[in-house]
Amino acid sequence: MMTLTKRERLEKTIAGEATDRVPVALWRHWPGDDQRPADLVQACLDFQKQWDFDFIKITPASNYSVTDYGVQDRWVGHIEGTRETTKRVVERSVDWTTLRALDPKKGSLGQQIETVRLMQEGLKGNVPYIQTIFSPLAQAKHVAGNDLLIEHLRTAPERLKTGLNMITENTLRFIEAMQHSGVAGIFYAIQHASLAQMTVKEYEEFGRPYDLQILNALPKSWWLNVVHLHGPLPMFETIATYPVQVINWHDRETEPNLALGKLKFQGAVCGGLGRMDMHNGNPGGVKEQAREAFDLTNRRRLILSTGCVIMTTTPQSNIRAARESVEATRGVMS
Repeated sequence: MMTLTKRERLEKTIAGEATDRVPVALWRHWPGDDQRPADLVQACLDFQKQWDFDFIKITPASNYSVTDYGVQDRWVGHIEGTRETTKRVVERSVDWTTLRALDPKKGSLGQQIETVRLMQEGLKGNVPYIQTIFSPLAQAKHVAGNDLLIEHLRTAPERLKTGLNMITENTLRFIEAMQHSGVAGIFYAIQHASLAQMTVKEYEEFGRPYDLQILNALPKSWWLNVVHLHGPLPMFETIATYPVQVINWHDRETEPNLALGKLKFQGAVCGGLGRMDMHNGNPGGVKEQAREAFDLTNRRRLILSTGCVIMTTTPQSNIRAARESVEATRGVMS
């Protein structure tokens, strides 16, 4: 088979068709650089130039979507690249009712719109790129802190829902502002569809309705929408019916594995590599995990990646091993 474009390779992978090789993508935070659109874009472009992944995930600071509510954070050196929250805006349950409408073209959200615009200019259509969107519950966690969020979910559910409705409306406005930005889709980060966080019944009430409002509103032209299930004990069956093309989860750390995930989800599964194994291991171990992923999926409907961001201090040799692993699938795709 002749060499495919990145979009062709991904679209065939999503459809379960034969490709020239298994697609691959890794992503990470860019601490410091994530505070300015031009610097974040340059960091992403330099990373892509070095490794030639099949798509770029724009990874802004985790609080970007709630900074305009008044949330504040600082960089303290975490190897994951995440920032420490220093000020939240929900302290009492009534505070959920005071969240205001945000203008997606101003403040932190406006900076992300500028980031996507600059990415479009920098790539000129050569590489698909997707923007990170946090689910309303994940944004609510950043607004209040996780413990207080869960407490209010169980003690003041209607007030929390008022806040979730406002967060959802602001997210929809942000997505609308991105419609003509050239993105191939979104990376929809879900952090609470986990039995370690809440019950399935609770997620069906406080998570799923807001998720579906957002996912059902995505432009039809966005062809690479990835849902990310964060953490252990994911509610995989609950999320597997979502209208997205790719699902990504910590398959090396929790159930289901890639083979079972493929049975439950119709699109492509994204994973196979342990992010801490990428960080602490060696190139031989990375290639062995890649081979296991290829065997579990028969090299079909698989995007080789980690279950979440790689550490900012991940060895270059291990990233190179992941990239070389998919090149080794050329000529053996069936």
